[in-house]
Amino acid sequence: MAKTAPSTAELPKGDTRWFTHDRFGMFIHWGLYSQGARHEWLMHNEQIPVEDYERQYLKRFDPDLYDPEAWADAAANAGMKYFVITTKHHEGFCLWDSRHTDYKATNTAARRDLLRPMVDAFRARGVRVGFYYSLLDWHHPQNTIDDRIGPYRARSEEERARMNKGRAQAKYARYMRDQVTELLTGFGQVDVMWFDFSYPDKDRPADFTKGKGRLAWESEKLYKLVRRLQPSVIVDNRLDLPGAWDVMTPEQFQPREWVTVDGERVVWEACQTFSGSWGYHRGEADWRDTDQLIRTLIDCVSKGGNLLLNVGPTGRGEFDARALDRLTGIGAWMKRHNRSIYGCTEAPAGVRTPEDCRLTYNPATGRLYVHVFAWPYMQLYIDGLGGKVEYAQFLHDASQLTLGLDDWRSHQAGASNRPDTLVVNLPQKRPDAAVPVIELFLK
Repeated sequence: MAKTAPSTAELPKGDTRWFTHDRFGMFIHWGLYSQGARHEWLMHNEQIPVEDYERQYLKRFDPDLYDPEAWADAAANAGMKYFVITTKHHEGFCLWDSRHTDYKATNTAARRDLLRPMVDAFRARGVRVGFYYSLLDWHHPQNTIDDRIGPYRARSEEERARMNKGRAQAKYARYMRDQVTELLTGFGQVDVMWFDFSYPDKDRPADFTKGKGRLAWESEKLYKLVRRLQPSVIVDNRLDLPGAWDVMTPEQFQPREWVTVDGERVVWEACQTFSGSWGYHRGEADWRDTDQLIRTLIDCVSKGGNLLLNVGPTGRGEFDARALDRLTGIGAWMKRHNRSIYGCTEAPAGVRTPEDCRLTYNPATGRLYVHVFAWPYMQLYIDGLGGKVEYAQFLHDASQLTLGLDDWRSHQAGASNRPDTLVVNLPQKRPDAAVPVIELFLK
């Protein structure tokens, strides 16, 4: 019978105070799959056997243009305050010089640890450090091969049993704990530990050929190890262990409202891509433009959440031109508008969001920010703020905006001119910003 997972009350928590202030981070997916340049799941998608995958990519991985200083600059200049790097993705390849495997960066043409200089570069710019670590591992010889995810497909239960002969899932779970120990003891303070992911069979959770969850990963042991080594680190919600997480992580979709669990609001972070793939995908053409990405960030913060925006570097170790273009555009907007993001959250109760807008609020400064997605004609009406605002300005240039209708317009407004409605008078021409922001100083 499966052991019951610990209750939330029994498990310690990480420190999310900085996280809910900083709001914006960079995800980086980088590994051998960057050379394939056609999705980070290509080993699974194309059913490439371990030996063939390793032969094609391991010795040829030579990121000669890798410049972690340039990566850190791109993130910092975009206004990102933390980053999360795939230390090991599902393919099993490790970016650091792990003592527990030969499948690592030091055994490629790079012949060096690729993680440490990255951590040093980002940390030097004040960007907090996060480690992604895949619970899945399609390369490890002890990890049970299952029916759902990975490069191998069995035609029968008997064939699956033959494929798994000699494999011991507990040995793989030990391997994970050994590697996580390296990550949490060898790189200084780690701010985020991002595990990915669980997919147990709901009817047979202990049958690791059907799927894998907390029993396969020995998640309770793993979580307790993390808490012992780095008590304040933030842990995501993908260990399949109730209570053993600090942040929910919706992926590739935007929640309609503040994320809740059992009716209670929780800390959350949307993890999104520029396009559709996480790893470098040379031929992918449906990239979102800069304005869309800025609106995604604003939308997250307006609902009390964070945005973790992904970059997939090339096999030679560069952010490609499309990624740099978006990051530069986001950075230009953040330079003049970041105080509507940092330290902000959902608007106070009773304030209604105007049409085609998003509201963020900084409770420490008492300022409300109106992000205008579609420019209105001359006036912006905000219900629930009448008599509660003492001053208004554009955020990008601190130019004043007047409040309230003059007598002539007030007479024409009729029922729309209610006492609880704030009227902000706007110029006819939209400001030259990806998303104009109005800063309101509340009384």
